[in-house]
Amino acid sequence: MSKPVLEVRGAHKRFGAVHALKGVGFVACRGEVLALLGDNGAGKSTLIKCVSGVHGLDEGDILIEGEKVAIRTPAAARGAGIETVYQDLALFDNLTPAENFYCGRELSFPRWLPRGLRLLASRKMNSEAAAVIDRLKVKLPRFDAQVALMSGGQRQAIAVARAAVFARKVVILDEPTAALGLRESRKVLNLIAQLRDEGNAVILITHNMEHVVELADRAVVLRQGHKVGEIEKPNRSNQQDLVAMIVGAE
Repeated sequence: MSKPVLEVRGAHKRFGAVHALKGVGFVACRGEVLALLGDNGAGKSTLIKCVSGVHGLDEGDILIEGEKVAIRTPAAARGAGIETVYQDLALFDNLTPAENFYCGRELSFPRWLPRGLRLLASRKMNSEAAAVIDRLKVKLPRFDAQVALMSGGQRQAIAVARAAVFARKVVILDEPTAALGLRESRKVLNLIAQLRDEGNAVILITHNMEHVVELADRAVVLRQGHKVGEIEKPNRSNQQDLVAMIVGAE
């Protein structure tokens, strides 16, 4: 395993009387897909929200390339090179793909003016977004069409591509194929493999064991807020071991 780009140590998170994370730790390395597995309520989403700055850890450390970082806001996570695609995608239906890519992070000029007085660099944003869409082999009916007019798979691809624009270290994907058909799921899985091959650390939350076997280099299993196991190179022969850890079977 290469040097970790992201490491979580001894993560604890409480919501009142509910102890959602209990000393969880894991590492993610460049050029690999780490599957984060567990039943509903296991703590997967809470852990990811702590890494992506939605929640702050009560105890524990987050390290980026060996250095401790304080991630208390989503902006801090993005600044550290962590991009997250949630299940709801967080896309604006009335905007184009390029406008969605740069919403809140618009390119503008001239730099010597205060930000509120600058002009939007629309042509540059469109060209850079189009280059990413082309690089990831995403097929869209029209690049200038509103996202509302696109299929579920195309919307998911846009959300993943948006993460790819800004991701420098880690891409987190929360159930990226949950609401997709077989053909659209295949396109998203190909995108995930391409993000991995480009040197990103990809953290994949999924309930689909077939996708875990196909894509994951390692799998970490959570149950009731604890990390209960980790398996290198998930495959058909150890798939039942993963399922047993997820459900708590002896």
